[in-house]
Amino acid sequence: MKKSGNLYTGNYYAIILYRLALAFAVFWISRLIFYLFNPGYFSHLGAGEIAKLMFFGMRFDLSALLMINAPFILMMAIPLPVRNKAWYRWIAGFLFYAANFSGLAVNFSDVIYFRFTQKRMVADIFTYMKQEGGFLNLFPQFLHDFWYMFLIFGVCFALLVWLSRKLKFRARKRLPGSVFMYYLRQVPAFLVTVFFLIVGIRGGFQLKPINIITAGRYTGMQYVPLVLNTPFTIIKTFNRQGLKPVKYFAEKEAEQIYSPVHQYSNIADSIPSIKNVVIIIMESMSSEHTGAFNKHLPDYPGFTPFLDSLMKESLSYNGFANGKQSIEGIPSVVAGIPSLMNRPYIISAYAGNRINTLAGILKQQGYETAFYHGGTNGTMNFDGFAAMAGFGHYYGRTEYHNDDDYDGNWGIFDEPFFQYFAGNLQQTREPFFATIFSLSAHHPYTIPDQHKGSFRKGNLKIQEAVMYADYALKRFFETAESMPWYDSTLFVITADHTSEPYLDEYKTRVGIYRIPIVFYLPGHRLKAPGDIAVSQADIMPSVLYLLKYHQPFVAFGNNIFDEHSRHFAVNYINGIYQIITSEYVLEFDGQKSVALYRYQTDKLLEHNLIDQQPAEVRDMERLLKAYIWQYNHRMIENRLTFN
Repeated sequence: MKKSGNLYTGNYYAIILYRLALAFAVFWISRLIFYLFNPGYFSHLGAGEIAKLMFFGMRFDLSALLMINAPFILMMAIPLPVRNKAWYRWIAGFLFYAANFSGLAVNFSDVIYFRFTQKRMVADIFTYMKQEGGFLNLFPQFLHDFWYMFLIFGVCFALLVWLSRKLKFRARKRLPGSVFMYYLRQVPAFLVTVFFLIVGIRGGFQLKPINIITAGRYTGMQYVPLVLNTPFTIIKTFNRQGLKPVKYFAEKEAEQIYSPVHQYSNIADSIPSIKNVVIIIMESMSSEHTGAFNKHLPDYPGFTPFLDSLMKESLSYNGFANGKQSIEGIPSVVAGIPSLMNRPYIISAYAGNRINTLAGILKQQGYETAFYHGGTNGTMNFDGFAAMAGFGHYYGRTEYHNDDDYDGNWGIFDEPFFQYFAGNLQQTREPFFATIFSLSAHHPYTIPDQHKGSFRKGNLKIQEAVMYADYALKRFFETAESMPWYDSTLFVITADHTSEPYLDEYKTRVGIYRIPIVFYLPGHRLKAPGDIAVSQADIMPSVLYLLKYHQPFVAFGNNIFDEHSRHFAVNYINGIYQIITSEYVLEFDGQKSVALYRYQTDKLLEHNLIDQQPAEVRDMERLLKAYIWQYNHRMIENRLTFN
């Protein structure tokens, strides 16, 4: 029946199918928008390949759609006479709109957030937002910067609501036929509905339900986010961040292949005397932003003139981050703990484990230890982790005690906070170990008023802020070099993670981790093998080697000064592990290797050598399995210290 432009039906299943079809269509539109606003990340795919991935993505859309709409479906399908009540159908309708509002909201949010992480959001995003503390304060800024995405989301959801209300339910005054016949017809229909609901959520009739890793069957790992959707990845990782013991080897064999236990007995006499250590972690300072690591690109000046000049006097590597978030980078740098699980270590179930850290070890050696971050205290729980990691002092926005230098979003601007850092070090008893984490190269990339227009803009908005952060770094060194502790201090400069990339080579699964790792000792040129893969996790064992530390400790990194050990970096994203050596990168899904690339010459990872280099695959896979074995077992069993 049609009335006032609306359609009416007395069939509950017609209502279910109609609304689900509309929601499915809007979900697919959000997938299309995800691609249209991020085409550069998938620029190597042809139109046919994109269409194929859009098609296969519908399998994951259907699964997510059925999961979030299961309460609505069951309420409308359950064969009870109460379905005829207006209030009952109102509740069912509310559940439908609430579920799809939430699903579309995270889908559209990931259109922007994906640029910073290169993966779909997972369940830890909610804990991350809680730890971040200032999310509600930052929301107006996000609304200002990305208003168009809020508008598109609003239009799509409004369209879903408007069309959904076009088909209305025509209530019956009484049950059709006898009660027995009513249930005889309705119960089988309900059971069939539940059956297809389960099959749809599972993604088919296969032995195991589809998961994040399933998307890897349709494309390379770099393009998996185009197949997945965000409600699916959040649901699939909810309350499932715990690690499982792997059974690749017996413990003795795993120890023989790889051990995270370090102990230095033969330390070179040529190592210069070092009294203090300062680690500088630059927010989002990707290798892409440097001129030093991009000399192969014609007319590419970079955005870090000071860091480039400092690298000429330093031992520097175009290295690798071990994660994609700040909350993942800090444990890698100061504790040698990479991010090899869906939830960052700091907010994981293992955050209370006993761990070896640079701060904890050096504090026992009589060092004064401090962690500096200009952000609002409590941001990403850095202050809590710093205390647990053995830092004796924490200096944040509260301790800085001057909000005249507050950027209005995250915390204190880099230049004044770095000067504060230098001044505090001057007052710190030697020997000391201090870590500072910058913040100005963080969205919305605010520049202090007195410096606006002073720095060159690039293809990415962040690059002006990177130049400001580099300037702040320069000013710090200008201040520090006049202080008496400067000449006997080892400086390690790196990034927490990479930023949104612009150049194609930094959009690959190798490029998205490329960061500078710099060891600078004034007046000395440290020597180590040059053609090796270096990661954040290597900083802790390398620093302790330079400090001639003899006691055993646990860290999932390598001593870069050891010419005889294997050097490699390990990452984990979208359910895929990868191990990077000086020449190759191997991708491994936890059961089998799926890709091998010679990334030094194949910068866009276009030529999979998995079938052409079987010996290399076996060797790298064996090492990676041992690494995963050690990581999982030690994390689960709380064996992240030597004793």
